[in-house]
Formats: sequence, structure tokens, C-alpha cells
Amino acid sequence: SSAPCSLADVMSEQLARQLHEEGSPFPEIPDCAPEADTSSDLILAQMLQMEFDREFDTQLRREEKKFNGDSKVSISFENYRMVHPYEDSDSSEDEVDWQDTRHDPYKAVKPTTTPKKGFVGKGKNITTKHDEDVCGRKNTARMDNFAPEVQVGDGIGMDLKLSNHVYNALKRHCDTEQRRSARLHEKKEHSTAEQAVDPRTRLLMYKMVNAGILENINGCISTGKESVVFHANGGSFEEKIVPEECVLKVFKTTLNEFKNRDKYIKDDYRFKDRFSKLNPRKIIRLWAEKEMHNLTRIKKAGIPCPEVVILKKHILAMSFIGKDHVPAPKLKDAILSSEDMKKAYYQVLNMMQRLYQDCNLVHADLSEYNMLWHDGQVWFIDVSQSIEPTHPHGLEFLFRDCRNVATFFQKAGVAEALSVFELFNTVSGLQINSDNEADFLAQIEALEKRNEDHVQKSSRKIFMDTSEGSPPQLNTDDDDDDD
Repeated sequence: SSAPCSLADVMSEQLARQLHEEGSPFPEIPDCAPEADTSSDLILAQMLQMEFDREFDTQLRREEKKFNGDSKVSISFENYRMVHPYEDSDSSEDEVDWQDTRHDPYKAVKPTTTPKKGFVGKGKNITTKHDEDVCGRKNTARMDNFAPEVQVGDGIGMDLKLSNHVYNALKRHCDTEQRRSARLHEKKEHSTAEQAVDPRTRLLMYKMVNAGILENINGCISTGKESVVFHANGGSFEEKIVPEECVLKVFKTTLNEFKNRDKYIKDDYRFKDRFSKLNPRKIIRLWAEKEMHNLTRIKKAGIPCPEVVILKKHILAMSFIGKDHVPAPKLKDAILSSEDMKKAYYQVLNMMQRLYQDCNLVHADLSEYNMLWHDGQVWFIDVSQSIEPTHPHGLEFLFRDCRNVATFFQKAGVAEALSVFELFNTVSGLQINSDNEADFLAQIEALEKRNEDHVQKSSRKIFMDTSEGSPPQLNTDDDDDDD
């Protein structure tokens, strides 16, 4: 019998080498990592464990493959694996998930399509590119070419066959959505939306601040169908003192609200020639210019209205009606005593007469919504649609204004308020006798037709000086465009 020895001697490396040299019956440890340090028992144990884990994983994959078979829905035993890629890697650069490699058993295989020649096989076994299955697989593969934003799902990895009818419907839908998306993007980039401005408009506003015309732009006061109004602090312009508080009226460039408003400008002889030559987007600048000219004429006659500071394309800067960032209330919202309401009525009556007779203008949209009450005085605003009485429908618009004013003040309890017919005759100086609205309007239309040519000729001679004394328009040659 061999002599007994201690446990330390048994575990020593020297004894292990001796046994190896004598042809020990113990199995040889696989050389997993030839360059690894094998002087430590811990490292030897870890290497052995690694090999056992690898064998376990190999067996696991075999079972996984057998379990899944040819099924389109596969089950993964990934969570049961013992060796993970990052543990088996020699460098951090190699830390790639095994499913991302070329040996990934679950990698999606694209559907096979016919070769370039268009057919496979010969004789009875020939299969052309028009074969239903081949064509279906080809359509599935072509879904890869759809726009990136179109979610086609993971059907490409399956043996999915799309008929021409279905594929064409999907393709048409994809193209329609792309065009719609492009239109929405363009509209967002080139339009002035609710309480927001497009990049070009914002740039124009910044230029006004940089030029010193405005100190700063504070925020949106109100929005309407045709414009957005901002409050701003005034600066100075060409030695002209700009009001301390201003408003920027930004005419919306969406065009939608202006399509039905052509009647106010296309028959106005002051803008008629230019209107026919402009594209729709530039017509909006014409609206801003029209309001500027109308306000200048009204201010010159001494009628209370905002004072124009400057016009730049579709942005009109004016004085602010109100105080300390608080806009004056509309006549509709103002809380007035019966005495003040009566006073307001007579002011409006006087202002309508002067507007018609001294300024040769009809407001064309006058109501309690377009009149402000400030410092015990009524102010006219929003005169972009105002036209001259020589307009083919000028008297009809005046009648509509009179109806709005008469109705409001009668409801407000002003006993002295004239009827719509009396108010029209008082403002216009005409003597149309009728108490029936249809008959009254018929006489107005007849009068417009009879006098149109004569009044047009005479008024052109008298009122050709409308642009004299107009506020300056900022030079826009440097950034003009063809939008």
C-alpha cells in the first residue's frame, strides 16, 4: 500500500504533474484557453464550468430547434442559457448579441422571387413571374420600398403572399399619405395659424425689432378669421416717434378666409388693376395695404381710429387702443350706463356720416364687434374691407352696416335710435322712401346700376390723392419672394 500523504500534497501542482507523467488514468482537461494562467485552482475550476455550460447551451439549442420545427411562431430558450455573449468575449468590441450575427437561427428570410429571366424550370414544370405564389412573395418583398414612416410590420420574415389587388391598394394609400403629409408640412411652414406665425412672418417681426421700430413684441391680444393681433412696445423710425404701445396686425396667409372676400377688393378701382395680376398669396399683402390706406384717410378726417406706424408685406403696425397692455373693450362687451350708451350712439351716427361724406368710404363690416370704447369715445377698427360708395355694391354694404348699428342700439335701450331706413338716409344723404326691406334694397340696387358709371368717373378725379400722406412702407426688396 502507498504511504499516506497530507491533503496539501494531494492538491499541489507538483503531484499533478507527476501523476500526468506516470500515465494517470484521470481524463485530460480540455485546453480551453492555451494562453490562460493555469497556476490557480480557481481559474481551472472556472474553465471547467465554462465548458460544462457550453455543452449545456448546445444541448439547449438542439432542443429549441426540435421544439419549434417549421412553425412560423418560435419559442426562445434564451433565458435558460448559461453562457452569454459578453462573458464569452475577449474584448468589449466583440460584445454583440448572438442573434445579430449571421448564425442567428431566427433571422428573417426574405421571400424568394423569380430570377431576372422571369421564369424557372422547363416544360410542364415551368414557373413564370406571373405565378400566383411567386407574384405574392414578390409583392411582399416590395413592401420594403415603402416610405420609412409606413409601418409594414414583420410579415416580411414569413412566407406571406400579397395579391396584386391588396398590394396596389396599400401602395396607393402609402402615396396618398405621403402627399398629404407633404401638404400639411408646407401649409405649416407657409401659413399663419391660430395664435402662431410661420417662419417668414416671424422673421419680418424680428426685423422690425432689429430696425428699432419696435422695442419688443409681447404676445397675442386676439385672433380673428383673417388676422392675428400682437401687442408690442414702440421705438422710433426715421426720426418719427412711434407710439409707446403698438399692435401688429398679422394677416393670415392661409387664404381660406379670403376666398369669399374678393368682392371687397376686386371691384375697388384703387386696387382693381393690381388685383388681377397678383397670385393669391400676394393678394393678402394687398389687404394689408388697403387697410393702411383706409386708416390713413379716416385719421386725416379726424375720426377716432388706430394710427398707422408702418406696413411690411402682410404685417401692419398701428397704435394701440387701450392702456398698460389692456386693450379697450369692444362696444359689445363694454358696460355702459344708459347716458353713455346714448352718447355712444350719437358718436357712431356722426362718425358714419363723416366716414361716408368726408372720407368717401363705407366701412362694410361695421358692428358692435368692430367698434371699441376707450376714454369715453367710440373708435373704429378693422377697415381692411372698407370700400368707396362707387363700388358696385357699396350702398348695399352701407345698408348692412346701418342694420347692424340700428339693431344693436335699439336692443341696448337707446330710445332715440333711428330705424335702419332712417339711418341709411341720414348717413348717405339719399331720400329712399320705403318701410319694406326688400323694396328698399331693390331701390338701392337700381340706384347703384344707374349711377355706377357716372359716379365712378367723377370720384376718380376727386379722390385720386388717397395715397398722399400715407405712412412709410418698409423696403422689402432684399427679402421679397415669389410665394
